[in-house]
Amino acid sequence: MVAKKAPQKAPAKKTAAKLFVRENAWSKIAPAEKKEIEVYAQRYMRHISVAKTERMAHDDAVVMLKKAGAIPFETALNAKKPLKPGTLVYASQQGKTLLAARVGTKAMTEGLRLVGGHTDVPHLHLKQVPIYEDSQICLMDTHYYGGIKKYHWVTMPLALYGKIVRADGSIVNVAIGDDPKDPVFIITDLLPHLSKSQRSQPMSDAIQGENLNALCGSIPSTDKDAKNKVKENILALLNEKYEITEEDFTSAELSLVPAGVAREVGFDRSMIAAFGHDDRICAYAGLEAILYAKAPAFTSVILLCDKEETGSNGPTGMQSHFFENTIARLCQLQYGAKYNDILLRDCLEHSAMLSADVSALHDPNYPSVSSPNNMPFLNAGLVVSKYLGAGGKGGTNDASAEFMGKVRRIFNDANVIWQTGELGKVDEGGGGTIAIYMAKYGMNVIDCGVGLFSMHAPWEVCGKLDAFMAFKGYRAFLMDK
Repeated sequence: MVAKKAPQKAPAKKTAAKLFVRENAWSKIAPAEKKEIEVYAQRYMRHISVAKTERMAHDDAVVMLKKAGAIPFETALNAKKPLKPGTLVYASQQGKTLLAARVGTKAMTEGLRLVGGHTDVPHLHLKQVPIYEDSQICLMDTHYYGGIKKYHWVTMPLALYGKIVRADGSIVNVAIGDDPKDPVFIITDLLPHLSKSQRSQPMSDAIQGENLNALCGSIPSTDKDAKNKVKENILALLNEKYEITEEDFTSAELSLVPAGVAREVGFDRSMIAAFGHDDRICAYAGLEAILYAKAPAFTSVILLCDKEETGSNGPTGMQSHFFENTIARLCQLQYGAKYNDILLRDCLEHSAMLSADVSALHDPNYPSVSSPNNMPFLNAGLVVSKYLGAGGKGGTNDASAEFMGKVRRIFNDANVIWQTGELGKVDEGGGGTIAIYMAKYGMNVIDCGVGLFSMHAPWEVCGKLDAFMAFKGYRAFLMDK
């Protein structure tokens, strides 16, 4: 008797390896979402066009929060009652840094979900004694703020924004240059015919910071006794319009920024050129995210902070105690007489944060600085950077593999298009964000933002798709359960 052979099992079908590829994602977008992208881009362009300074970004955000029903933090504290889930509150630090929180259903000791960006940007500050005359021309003396390429700022129309505080404490708001009827200001440069020596210098030396002085007048005063007739005429004009004296400039914050509004780029209008994408594009996405994340499980917080471009110092920078103090008061409000410092420490340590800051896109005009296989691409989505820093990861927060995995899961579940990226080749340069100042609490933090062309230039460029994915990703993170 011949034994029957057992039926053979079909060999298991091998699954093709899934490659991680950065690719142009426009072909993946459904028509309905394409409309969402365009509508979001128009909202963002409105904001970035009016938010020319950190104060203006703060004030526009407050208007948006109030319109959404947010209440000032002081009002909530005075009521002395725990806030109901879904309540949106906001707190301001000196009109520059802003924190908004939407109360979740879970206890605050289980942690917060944070998205934090910054609204200060590289630009030119007027010095405290800014108006001077030379060669019968009146100029404004400046000191640049943040990391800039100084040659970017010459021969460009500039607008003047800020506030002046008079000796009696009254405030004068200044906005000159963006209304078509306004004059603009400009910093001169040498003509090619006379710039042989200039062209032989390194780019970093060709334009000196002390020479970034903007033209502001040339008509002399009719006063025969005036020594600096053009300067005195300018001061007289300013006194007539703003009722200020030269001494009032010593208590002023005035900024020269590129004149003009955000513009669409390309025949297909797929990109946006604007002043201040770094980092208002991420800060704005976080703001919109908390407005749309109306019923979070964890208390959701967004931070729009100041002074990131100069080290996060001062009372409005993230090295101050503003964030910690505000969260302590929120915990105290929620826990009442049971509040103690350990509750605050548990809240902070159990929190998770997206450090919402921009990244550098691979630029085909400058491929030599790109990190092979690890540079973000335009239209490939939100950029997640496990670490930044310089050289051997100096000055960075290196997120854990576990937290990176969690962020991946959140974005994938919400159909957020994302990519990874580093800030250029190792040893080519580097940079940092507010992540290191937040990670000190023991919370999980990862850098996550929009890729840009020409970062820190007067006009930076982003992709509309990437900007929208920041909003979509931040919202999904805030709503995570």
